[in-house]
This record gives sequence, structure tokens and C-alpha cells, in this order.
Amino acid sequence: MNFPTHRFYEDVIALFCAGVLVSFGLTLFGEHNLLTGGTAGVAIIVNQLSGLSFGLLFFLVNLPFYYIAWTRLSKRFTINTFISVAVISVMTEKMGDFIDISSVHPLFSSLVGGIMIGMGVLIMFRHKSSLGGLGILALYLQNRFNIRAGHFGLVVDATILFSSVLLFSIDLVLLSLLGAITFNLLVAVNHKPGRYQAYTSTEHIDKNSVPKAQVNASPPS
Repeated sequence: MNFPTHRFYEDVIALFCAGVLVSFGLTLFGEHNLLTGGTAGVAIIVNQLSGLSFGLLFFLVNLPFYYIAWTRLSKRFTINTFISVAVISVMTEKMGDFIDISSVHPLFSSLVGGIMIGMGVLIMFRHKSSLGGLGILALYLQNRFNIRAGHFGLVVDATILFSSVLLFSIDLVLLSLLGAITFNLLVAVNHKPGRYQAYTSTEHIDKNSVPKAQVNASPPS
């Protein structure tokens, strides 16, 4: 089933809004040095250990995954993802110039930060984009093998976070795990196979074998 294609300006507006949400979620995480999964989590861990810029690390860690997106998903998806990663890399570094969070409870940072990142990722998915990295692999597995992107992400993120016990305190890891669960469950519940997805292959669909009413029907929301 073909899903609607957004216009260029719609993608630009949506990806900017998604970038704001994800960047703010990461800023909430950063207030208590919370970790996250995927390539963002890898960038945060390296940032805390080395002091290098998160934005630069996040951008560089994602580079190898663009090959999978370009060859296995679509060129538009790859370009949009590249734009999303670039926007988040810059906005996360500059967020402190626009807001000053003097006090925030760590539980709030974990839950609301996870929600903000999850909502941003859902917007990206609906505009053929992602956070890059393991998100690209998760979308490929969902479209190719019908494995839920959110469930795959939760397993990967939990593995990364539990591994970080060797480097960080158990309280920090547990709060970070709560944020990862919030984020991935939000994606798993709202981004299911057969619904409005980031990338859907239509190469093997024979419209002659599908009832006319179904072909012309609007996609489920």
C-alpha cells in the first residue's frame, strides 16, 4: 500500500520540530548525565569519558550507517536522516544558549526526556527519516523481517545501558534504562508494521491482485 508523500517544505518543518524535541529530550538527560541507547548513547558515553563534543561525536558515529540506508532503504530516507542527525548535532550543542534549567528532578528528566525523544523520532519516521545509526538497522529489520523497530531498539538499548554498569553508578543506569523503556515503548506502540511507516517497499505489490477499494483507500492512522 502506498503511503502519502510529503512535500519538501513539510519535511523541513517536521524535521526541524523533531530536532527540537529530540534535542530538548537529550538536554533533560544531560542535566543528570543520564545515558540513552543507540548511537546517541555511544556518543554520550564517549563524551562523558573523553570530554569531546557530543554533537561532533553523534554526527561521526552515524556516518557508517548511511551505507545501509542508501543501499537497503532509500536515498530520500538517507538524505532526510542525514539532515536530522546534523540538526540534532547542532541544536544539542546550542540548546544551552536558549534555555537555562536550574533544577529538574532526575525522574522527570528520565520520563519526560524519553517521551520527548520518542515523539521526535515518531515525527522523523513519518517523514522518512530517523536518528540514524541503529535506528536505520531497526527500520530495515522491521521492513524486511517484520521485527518491530521499537522492540529491537529496546533490546539494543538495554544491552548498551546494562553494559555501562561497569563505568557508571547503578542509580544512573537504572534511571537511564527507564528513559530508554519510555522512548522505545512509545515508538513500539505508535509505529507498527502496516501503519504509516518511515519506509515501505512497494516493489512486490501487484495492484491487480488488490481490490480497487483497498488500493485507493486512505492509509490507516
